[in-house]
Amino acid sequence: MNAVIAIDSFKGSLSSLKSGKAVSEAIKSVYPDASISVFPIADGGEGTSDAIIRAKGARKVNISVHGPLGDIIESSYGIIEGEGKAIIEMASAAGITLIDKSRLDPLLTTTYGVGEMISDAIGRGCRDFIIGIGGSATNDGGTGMLSALGFEFLDSYGNKVPCSGSGLGLIKEIKCDKVIPALSDCRFTVACDVKNPLCGENGCSAVYGPQKGATPETVEKMDKWLKNYAKLTKELFPDADGDFPGNGAAGGLGFALRTYLKAELRSGIDTVIEAIGLENAVKDADIVITGEGRLDSQTAQGKAPIGIARVAKKYGKTVIAFSGAVTDRASECNMHGIDAFFPIVRRPCTLSEAIDKENAYKNLKDTAEQVFRLIKSTSNGF
Repeated sequence: MNAVIAIDSFKGSLSSLKSGKAVSEAIKSVYPDASISVFPIADGGEGTSDAIIRAKGARKVNISVHGPLGDIIESSYGIIEGEGKAIIEMASAAGITLIDKSRLDPLLTTTYGVGEMISDAIGRGCRDFIIGIGGSATNDGGTGMLSALGFEFLDSYGNKVPCSGSGLGLIKEIKCDKVIPALSDCRFTVACDVKNPLCGENGCSAVYGPQKGATPETVEKMDKWLKNYAKLTKELFPDADGDFPGNGAAGGLGFALRTYLKAELRSGIDTVIEAIGLENAVKDADIVITGEGRLDSQTAQGKAPIGIARVAKKYGKTVIAFSGAVTDRASECNMHGIDAFFPIVRRPCTLSEAIDKENAYKNLKDTAEQVFRLIKSTSNGF
């Protein structure tokens, strides 16, 4: 048997790599001579950079940057040697998990540290970037990141505004004459599955602001400020389009990357699949195993397991998925390439028991083993 395993993390429980290891051990217990390839994956959010770094053997660079509240934190990104390519996860510098819930406030948070990571990578010779922008704590329209790269956002007195959500309300002028020259030679690919525009009822402030600490009054203010920011941006970049799908990602960071840095916004899982070379492995596989912590109707809309299934079905491969939990609408996944899926919880238990790392690992391994015993008993050649 030749199996390819590409399972997203079971958030709060098992990493993508650990999930893959559990299934690999299960397969080996049934097929001792199996050839197994495990690919850590993510879809643009947490774990994206690590997935690509591991798969490509990239070098990890540790760096001190300004965190989402402006304090100095330790972060990291990857460089693929010989390709001049940097792999950056914005959440490692401006992520919501870096802040205690009691301190969440999109008026104060900044993407400045993301720009510092880009600048550092440019200084090390990188000109090609893959950036995952899921899991942000910010709503600054990407102005923090741009400020770190030399763009200037000025108030009515010609002073620089704060690099935060509140700073948006003070912007009267944008200058580009101090931008890092090498930016014009850089190519940016952004892993992004959010389709929200920058502003409006489906914009980043209205949809994601509340989970980042915004009150209804704050949402209204930020949306107004972002509209003005987009208007001023259009004076510099006539092609600027605040309504473009994905520009509202990461509190408007998608808009900044696409407009100011000419980035391409792509499906997160498609970006990762291409970067790690998964398709070549799938071509020769007998079976492809995927999954995530929870399979539901959102999974079917293009999250990681469906992206994996889509590639597998290009080559007519059987696809099975494992998950910590499934919903009634998880069956929609069967219409998008997943032949069968299996929840791994094996007895009544509490949520804390289910996500306990040791329990989850054993449950996944044991469930996968029984599935592959069935496959072996009914197969015609695996």
